[in-house]
Amino acid sequence: MNDPSLIHGAVARQAAATPDAIAVVTRHERVSYAELDAAADACAAELQYLGAGPGDLLPVLLPRSAQLVAVLLGVLKSGAGYAALDHRWPPERIRSVLETLKPPLFITRETVPGDLVPSWAPPAEGPRWTARRCPRPAPPELTGDAPAAVFFTSGTSGVPKAVVSPHRATTRLAPDATAWTGPGRTMVQAAPVSWDAFSLETWGPLITGGRCAMADGDFLLPAELRRLISARGADAVFLTTSLFNLLVDEDLDCFRGLRTVLTGGERMSLPHVRRCLTAHPRLALTNCYGPVESCVFVSTQPVGAAECATPGGVPLGTAVSATGVHILSGDRPAPPGTVGEICVSGQGLALEYLGDPRLTAEKFPTVRVGGADTRVYRTGDRGLLDQNGVLHFRGRGDRQVKIAGHRVEPQEIETVCRRIPGVRECAVAALPDENGGGARLALFYTVEPVESIEPAGAPGRRDLTPAALRRALTEVLPHYLVPHFLSRQPAFPLTPNGKVDQAALSALLTTPPVPANRSL
Repeated sequence: MNDPSLIHGAVARQAAATPDAIAVVTRHERVSYAELDAAADACAAELQYLGAGPGDLLPVLLPRSAQLVAVLLGVLKSGAGYAALDHRWPPERIRSVLETLKPPLFITRETVPGDLVPSWAPPAEGPRWTARRCPRPAPPELTGDAPAAVFFTSGTSGVPKAVVSPHRATTRLAPDATAWTGPGRTMVQAAPVSWDAFSLETWGPLITGGRCAMADGDFLLPAELRRLISARGADAVFLTTSLFNLLVDEDLDCFRGLRTVLTGGERMSLPHVRRCLTAHPRLALTNCYGPVESCVFVSTQPVGAAECATPGGVPLGTAVSATGVHILSGDRPAPPGTVGEICVSGQGLALEYLGDPRLTAEKFPTVRVGGADTRVYRTGDRGLLDQNGVLHFRGRGDRQVKIAGHRVEPQEIETVCRRIPGVRECAVAALPDENGGGARLALFYTVEPVESIEPAGAPGRRDLTPAALRRALTEVLPHYLVPHFLSRQPAFPLTPNGKVDQAALSALLTTPPVPANRSL
């Protein structure tokens, strides 16, 4: 018998218990649990006929829709895992992901870059198709440790890291998610499909008997949130911290009708929190923390007046189900109340970074915790556990930053930028936003001497302008990795040992560089 912690098994149980209940609602569709589960069975039959099964990781590039959900469920029912790709990624990013996954099949209606892999497109009539080729083979026997999803996050090498997450990492959240997404609840699905937040917004409701209300576009602006509340009955939403701040600033009343707001990804802005809670005193606002390597959430903290008054900012809270939080100093537990590296254990941990065993071993070591050998994920975040076991954030131990909820490694941008003809050196820094709008990226660069990059008669690159460089970066990086500000420098300040002087470079941020045209 299949493990009860499988995602598709949990959805099938809901379909058996409440077949006529609405599972997914969009602008044009209201799909029941029975219809969704049947469509997923049909998709699984097609995929198994095409040879997909356990051990495969199938990329999926389809519009946000009820059919997308059915297809992803079908992938899981076939025994494979999925990698949902963002349609906004440039072709070079898609190519890089396909080379990492090495899939037998690409589920898409788009042109596959370079014809790297065969493709299959589900029928266009929506999620309610039937299997047309052959009966579905017996479902494969799986456990909760089987790969379910691949999430992509910024890496230092210039190639995105592929985080392989098992079924149990998502289903472990059911006891916590029931309060936000269970029977009678409707959660907004608006996060990019390549994020682990997609798991919360989609599988959270569907494994607990709630409803998933899919947004129409890629950006959840106040008018769209109002429509989701009024037309689709949404009463719960997850927002990155910067998006929460934006909605508070732009339209504080757009939260009316919501019962739950989950927010995370960056430090909470106390002025924005206070304004929201004053205007909506019955709203349950929760601060959430969790790297993608421990799917969706590690800890949560309900936010009220007391939390807003906590020295050091709103706490990250206590661990969610089947999850452990540890503060390590080196490889040993730090004393209570001592700042150290936040490490995570439990069922939410990813299986690996696909194709990178060295990084997997480095970031997922086994350490001695509480007298037992424990596999942990080293987050790189610094924090402490207070006397009540509540987690508090105290910064990063490296250059990594969060931009609108996306984890960003500045080194990835620098690596890609140096490959662009004409760039000699570059450095990325984060511009803090004192008004709570979230950090923004600044890129400083120098250019190669003309004679080193231009053979005789070649087109000139004497003037690699910020706008031109930004266009080049947009062709190879997803939008959130393209810096907001670009500034050409005659030279970089250096330390006595010849390295870029980061402190002197940061001083340039006191006068922000002119932004490149965001429409380019």
